[in-house]
Amino acid sequence: MGTHAQRRRSRRRGRRRIVDYPRAGRSGVRRWLPSWRLLLGAAGLFAASVATLFVCVYVSVDIPDENAAARREANVYYWSDGSQMVSTGAVNRQNVELNQIAPSAVDAVIAAENETFYEDSGVSPKGLARAAVNMVRGRETQGGSTITQQYVKNTYLSQDQTVTRKVKEFVIALKVDRKKSKDEILKGYLNTSWFGRGANGIEAAARAYYGIPAKELNPSQGAMLAAMLKGADLYDPAVSAANHERARERWAWILDRQVAVGLMAEKERAKYRTFPEPRRQSRSTSLGGQTGYLVDVANRYLKQQTGLTDEELARGGYEIHTTFDRTKVRRLERAVRRVVARDLDPKERAADRHVQVGAASVRPSDGALVALYGGPDATTHFTNNADTSGVPVGSAFKPFVLAAALQHGVSAHEPTADAVAPLSGRAAAGAGAGARQSILADSRYAADGVLRRADGAPDPDRPTLREALVSGGNATYVRLGKDVGLDMVRRTAVSAGLLRHSMARLEPTFSVGTSTPSAIRMATAYGTFANDGVRRDPYSVTKVVKDGEPLPGLAPPSSRRALDPQVAQEVTDALRTAGKRLGVDVAVGRTGDQDRLRTAWFTGYSKDLSTAVTLFRLRPGEPQLLPLSGVAGKKSERGNVLPPRIWKEYEE
Repeated sequence: MGTHAQRRRSRRRGRRRIVDYPRAGRSGVRRWLPSWRLLLGAAGLFAASVATLFVCVYVSVDIPDENAAARREANVYYWSDGSQMVSTGAVNRQNVELNQIAPSAVDAVIAAENETFYEDSGVSPKGLARAAVNMVRGRETQGGSTITQQYVKNTYLSQDQTVTRKVKEFVIALKVDRKKSKDEILKGYLNTSWFGRGANGIEAAARAYYGIPAKELNPSQGAMLAAMLKGADLYDPAVSAANHERARERWAWILDRQVAVGLMAEKERAKYRTFPEPRRQSRSTSLGGQTGYLVDVANRYLKQQTGLTDEELARGGYEIHTTFDRTKVRRLERAVRRVVARDLDPKERAADRHVQVGAASVRPSDGALVALYGGPDATTHFTNNADTSGVPVGSAFKPFVLAAALQHGVSAHEPTADAVAPLSGRAAAGAGAGARQSILADSRYAADGVLRRADGAPDPDRPTLREALVSGGNATYVRLGKDVGLDMVRRTAVSAGLLRHSMARLEPTFSVGTSTPSAIRMATAYGTFANDGVRRDPYSVTKVVKDGEPLPGLAPPSSRRALDPQVAQEVTDALRTAGKRLGVDVAVGRTGDQDRLRTAWFTGYSKDLSTAVTLFRLRPGEPQLLPLSGVAGKKSERGNVLPPRIWKEYEE
């Protein structure tokens, strides 16, 4: 038996394993360390597998129809009733031959995007590897593509940043590089690339930025357009100061890069030291009147909610359903035009020149933005006055001070014989026992902070908060804001719907309107009073359909309670007093004679609609507001009579 067992062990030792792992004849750690033969074999097997997989993918992926994915469509915007508002029209693109593009502009693009374009095989293995790594890490997969790969993406594929799309791009680029000449690929790339300003292709870009054909671009202008390929959202110098600085740095780098790669002489580079400022952005005439402002607001909201980019929107094919009421938009525009034409005479009165108006209407029940007036014409006046900042709101801010006082109480003063009622439950919340007093809209409150009962003896020096809200009373509300706490006032205003970044510094005058909310946000925040203290953020898009499928992320904003119902109702009741003095049965807030700010505001609301109107003077190209003294004549109360007239004209 022993002899038989020994023979079996001997036979096992004599057999060679295909994979010697764990390693025979080794012990301890060495038994588990692979040999160099094993490592070499594994590497060879992996390389063979990758090569086999690549061959399979290469064979299975064909070049798609060149025209199918490159075709651009219009975006169509719809009114709230489903009727068409506007189609953004045919894509702004004009295909040109390579010899119709300035050679220096072509060189700028090559230097910036792919200096080895004429020597490479059309692909960047490093770019594909980086895409795979970034995908694993959950990052974007873009970056590192050759001009050929970008042309393939523009012409044959989607803009999705996925590994699958990158692999297809890689394979198709290899095939396209073998099938087409380099000049054909370069021409296709320059005709299909996105440059911003609605321009697809370098010909449209040259006209959009400089008003000239691509063949007339000088080297400096060509380098600036090449910078736009990095992302026009971030590099169009007309958009913001930050964009301008990024564009200038990229432009200079591209010119230097041309020298470094031999595409420009240093002597030629020395000629271009001044950034070639493009002309102001222009718009399609189909976006004239209020349409351009409506589209801008809808696009901004759409991008914020869904993550769509300007480039994706420009590629078209979206059906965008908005909240805008066609009848109300036209009625609001007509109201502004009538009042301006009737009451302003810029030819005779210098004070009537450079007057601008902005207005917006919001539905309090759900926050739908139903109408706005952004300016006389979106194709000539580019700033949307309904959604602008930098226009102080004045006494129209007082209702938020009153709401904060009603909600949270005021700092306690020494008790007097005619002190107010005990601290209410709503004011007690968040206040130490005995530290604050409750207050009512009919409480008498003077600039020195003394509280009086609502039924106290009449005293013209001690108006009720309701009376101080309607006319004058700035000193009263300055003291009231101090006793409530300016931070509490700010939190109340933001909770009601104003934006935190529009709030001014917490100085004594904060309570009488040094903050600069937009008309859209003022209508929204006053709508919170109309909605019994429930805030609904403004929205302008209800649905977007692309290729028959709705986009997610466009449900109406959810509601949130900002104020106790009785607080909102008491503010509304106080503002109705102001409305009755103007002959309207709605709650209104406005600027008055005491305001020394260079703006005039009026906001009126009912349960169904909240509308804010602002008026100011601003000379084009200058940042400072001009005085309103004398606007519309001596009896205009520094322009304060005009916003209520616009509002009444609109409501009637």
